[in-house]
Amino acid sequence: MKLVFFRGKVPNFGDELNLHVWPELLPAGFLDEDESELFVGIGSIIGNHLDPKARKFVMGSGYAGYMGLPDVHDGTWDIQFVRGPRTAEKLGISPDLSICDSAVLLRVMELPAPDESVNVAFMPHYESLERGMWAEACRLAGITLIDATEPVGKVLAQLRGAKLLITEAMHGAIVADALRTPWIGARPIYSGHHMKWLDWSGALDIDLRMHDLRPSSVLEFYIAATGRGGGKGRAGAINASPLARIPNWALTHMAARHLQKMAQIEPQMSSDAKIAEVTERAEAAVDRFVRSRVSVG
Repeated sequence: MKLVFFRGKVPNFGDELNLHVWPELLPAGFLDEDESELFVGIGSIIGNHLDPKARKFVMGSGYAGYMGLPDVHDGTWDIQFVRGPRTAEKLGISPDLSICDSAVLLRVMELPAPDESVNVAFMPHYESLERGMWAEACRLAGITLIDATEPVGKVLAQLRGAKLLITEAMHGAIVADALRTPWIGARPIYSGHHMKWLDWSGALDIDLRMHDLRPSSVLEFYIAATGRGGGKGRAGAINASPLARIPNWALTHMAARHLQKMAQIEPQMSSDAKIAEVTERAEAAVDRFVRSRVSVG
């Protein structure tokens, strides 16, 4: 059974968690390279891009509309649980299968020691690291930048040590919430990333409050204004142009001041009772699945 998850041109914390969580929680040798069976892991990975002939086992994944909607009733899908109620509704499955993003299982694992130097932190979506000027904005604001492309262990230590997390990256919020770090949701500058936040927060009964970011570069300003993903072609060239130097400087300083204001907002967390409940349900679902596979084998 092969583990499948999204891998782009750079590592991304939310997706790379798969390589941190599943080898630790599943028995040795449970995962292999057999593509006739797919273990569909952490992330918005549910879609019609997966091999239609393969047997697909879903463990806390979500559907975000990045790929086409699959027919999960065609006999090749075995859904143990999904990220949230919006995924369950989209797929036409029982709401009882909506538990939580399986990154919540970090709660039952041994984790790196907290990085106590962090204090207030901002975690951009990994795409924003390339499109924006967030390292400079955080420096100006006196806020720690948490880079979603850094190794998982480092990011986990930073999230554990943070006194407060402002996050545009959904898995920043998911993991902070699981580890009981207060967080403030920043509405992703690219609107295509919005729906999945509502999916996850719905599973935890969170009355989600999302707050606007200020774009830190000309390219992010373009993306926010047009709703396009951006990053290539003319838009990317404009961002790198010498003509963009002054507007980029102004936008970065405005973004830094806005981050400082955001740090004064009341943070959010799910209730202790709810996070404990979904952790127990997710752990039980994984255990049942493993035992079913071992007994079949």
